[in-house]
Amino acid sequence: MRRRVGVIGLGMAATPHAQSLLDLADRVEVAGCFSPSAERRAAFAARFGLPAVDRAEAILDDPTVSAVLLLTPPDTHADLVARCAAAGKHVLLEKPLDATPAGCRAVVESMERAGLTLGVMLQHRFRAAAERLAELLRTGTLGRPLSASVVVRWWRDDAYYAQPGRGMKARDGGGVLLTQAIHTLDLYVSLLGLPREVAAFANTSGLRPIDTEDVVCAALRYDGGLLATVDATTAAYPGYPERIEIAGTAGSALLTGDRLEVQLRSGGTVQAGETAGTLGGGADPMAFSNAHHRAVLADFLDALDDGTQPRVSGREALKVHRLIETILKSSESGAVTAVPKD
Repeated sequence: MRRRVGVIGLGMAATPHAQSLLDLADRVEVAGCFSPSAERRAAFAARFGLPAVDRAEAILDDPTVSAVLLLTPPDTHADLVARCAAAGKHVLLEKPLDATPAGCRAVVESMERAGLTLGVMLQHRFRAAAERLAELLRTGTLGRPLSASVVVRWWRDDAYYAQPGRGMKARDGGGVLLTQAIHTLDLYVSLLGLPREVAAFANTSGLRPIDTEDVVCAALRYDGGLLATVDATTAAYPGYPERIEIAGTAGSALLTGDRLEVQLRSGGTVQAGETAGTLGGGADPMAFSNAHHRAVLADFLDALDDGTQPRVSGREALKVHRLIETILKSSESGAVTAVPKD
């Protein structure tokens, strides 16, 4: 089935989405692409050959459009998702769910009430090495996890923060956790689940004129005894590959970018993936291929065709938001803070 979709939001994040739509042209037809900026609409249409429309209503009111790719800034998500739900459109949403915890829940609940499908662009779960690591954990190959760490030491330059509102709570809702590290944190939560409680510190470095956190460290404690750490920043020049490390009773795993290396106590080894590069962790945040965006889009289309949930549904994405919310609450209060169950 070839499904008609619309795109709302044509900023920096739109490029890998557009490339993925073109790659999957046998499955999807783009009915229209909208930005409030006429200049952006013209540039996008010229670059990708996709039709532009000058009103969001041209997409929302079109009965032939069944789904919307929503790629706008975080502070617009709750309102626009509600409009999509009222129009009967499924949504594939660029992360995060929204700029505020209440908005995140509203996004998920509005789609659930309407009986519509919500997918979220958290594409790190679709990397080959990440999928291999998930399999090793499911099968118990690493044994019982004892210790883990998440390290996202990226760099964002002055040009990145020159866009009005970027890095500000009013538009983005959060800094390195909600805007950059959310991808690696979401993958981590998909692998090991949510901790019971968190102790954290978060700072704004002063390197750039923002009011959100760009340096964070946190300790996580799980019910089963697993202890983990989070180290996240966008102040680490020139930007390094993100890492997830897991030590288990039967062996250890190091996931660096999309490169997995596993050493087992039995003497065996496992390697998977293609590169340990930064994949967008340096000054150019779009320095990666669209392969994983394409995989998320294909999974979303499969879910619509089959009447199932996408791998990263709105309800699933709420998990990483709960972790981020707890890290920031712990930093603000200076206390060990429990992670909410739901």
